[in-house]
Amino acid sequence: MTRVVLLAVAALFTIGAFDIPARAQDAPPGDATAGQRIYLATGCFYCHGRAGQGGAYNRAAPALAKTEMPFSGFQFQLRNPGGDMPAYVDAVMTDKDIADIYAFLRALPGPRDVKGIAILND
Repeated sequence: MTRVVLLAVAALFTIGAFDIPARAQDAPPGDATAGQRIYLATGCFYCHGRAGQGGAYNRAAPALAKTEMPFSGFQFQLRNPGGDMPAYVDAVMTDKDIADIYAFLRALPGPRDVKGIAILND
């Protein structure tokens, strides 16, 4: 009987019955000005660009400007990155620092619509 209950609970989690989507507005308050300082001081711009536009230092790095990634996912990525990105443990970057960087990235204008770039519409 216990095994059946455990399987049912596992199935519910697998299909997302308890999944509540995280949203960018659920992020803790951050200071975008402090976030820009931390972003530059810790070298995030080497791979992700000064304006979060993305780039390729060792390999392609995603654009982060106006990120739609939920804060929890952003924080997880900083703490447990893949590829060449270094891990920013709490001793190196606090949760407040991460919230500040997130606020900075969310405040950036993000990519322009290609229809507004004249040379691409000739």
